[in-house]
Amino acid sequence: MKDLKSLNRVLLKLSGEALAGEKKTGFDEATVLKVAEQVKKIVDDGMQVAIVIGGGGFLGGKKCPV
Repeated sequence: MKDLKSLNRVLLKLSGEALAGEKKTGFDEATVLKVAEQVKKIVDDGMQVAIVIGGGGFLGGKKCPV
């Protein structure tokens, strides 16, 4: 297994549900800020980060009657 310290690029996939925090719907500001602070720490250490935020709950029918 590769040593994680040798990596310089990472893809972070966040679910929309995870960003909802305790609210379980939409985005919880405190949760989003906490994630942003953690991402900033690794970016400041030189890691390149690509972020994908899921929207399955919005577009997949969970909250959408269409």
